[in-house]
Amino acid sequence: MSQASPRGTYLQVSESLRQQIEAGDIADALPSEAALMSTHGISRNTVRRALKVLEADGVVESAPGIGWRVVRGGDPRSLAERMTDLITEHSLSVDDPYPSEAKLCERFGASRTAVRRVLAQMEGNGLLATVHGKGRTVRALPTPAVRP
Repeated sequence: MSQASPRGTYLQVSESLRQQIEAGDIADALPSEAALMSTHGISRNTVRRALKVLEADGVVESAPGIGWRVVRGGDPRSLAERMTDLITEHSLSVDDPYPSEAKLCERFGASRTAVRRVLAQMEGNGLLATVHGKGRTVRALPTPAVRP
């Protein structure tokens, strides 16, 4: 792994693992954290950050006693894409309320931390606004993404 990366090393590792999963090179259980450390020449903390990115996107899950495994049968879109698409799917307009964190966690089967991270991105991108005492509202409609 390159030492001076403009993109976080953990993001590069997570993208590499995502590509291996999509290509079918990793079908069920991921290599151990120690194996990933050795393969990529990175620290355990960096490996864990990369795995957390994939977990937040619903690509992998932690299985006690097994390690990390690939989630099958789920939506291939990232959590951020699914949460953004929710605006279109529910025909929400500007100033309409956006679902609560609890409802988003339940709907997407994601942790509150992962949901909060995506909500912060959506707010940063100008899609949502937080109104004290009222929750989040739609601030702008997403532009249609061109997907391969």
